[in-house]
Amino acid sequence: MSMIYKVSYVVLGGSYPGGIRNEQHLPRVGSTVKIGPRVFHITEVHEMMAPRDGFQFVQATVAPVDQLEHADEDYW
Repeated sequence: MSMIYKVSYVVLGGSYPGGIRNEQHLPRVGSTVKIGPRVFHITEVHEMMAPRDGFQFVQATVAPVDQLEHADEDYW
């Protein structure tokens, strides 16, 4: 039996609604994910509950890719 990851995506800054999706692979910090029409960079991943019966509940914090590309300008 393969693992199903129930991932709660939380967007930093609240500029875009997050969501909950079933994923075949555990999200990894540094990778990207498409939610709706936008692409996000995964900044944190936290296990919410231990795996059980082929499911694992995870929260991933994400930031819009375009926001990260201009981060230096925001903090100049």
